[in-house]
Amino acid sequence: MEWLAPGTVATLKNDQLLERRSKDMIVTTTNTIEGKQIGQYLRVVAGETVAGINAFKDISAGFRNLVGGRSNSYEGEIRKAREDALGEMVDRAHELGAEGIVGVDIDYEAVGQNMIMVTASGTAVTFQ
Repeated sequence: MEWLAPGTVATLKNDQLLERRSKDMIVTTTNTIEGKQIGQYLRVVAGETVAGINAFKDISAGFRNLVGGRSNSYEGEIRKAREDALGEMVDRAHELGAEGIVGVDIDYEAVGQNMIMVTASGTAVTFQ
């Protein structure tokens, strides 16, 4: 049996959930979609999440900063937070009956010393 690092299973499940949520939803940073005619702009949709970074990861990241490496633990937390925010945004668009989300923007904001807020927003649309 192969053992996974803590958080790995949750991240894999989160990736699979986001893929399932967005399978029938076109999500793009552009304002148009090649080959699709936007029928109706429904409204702005957003998803937000706040992720905490624990003290052990802070120590590890600090050490890596000293030696010039990357902090995989921080990157993993940020990636998971982004996926959560995108998933919430897609869920809200589904609730409106949207077929796509255009003009998607992802923002990152430090909240305190050990937390990061990720917001994904875009315009929910239907197609002709």
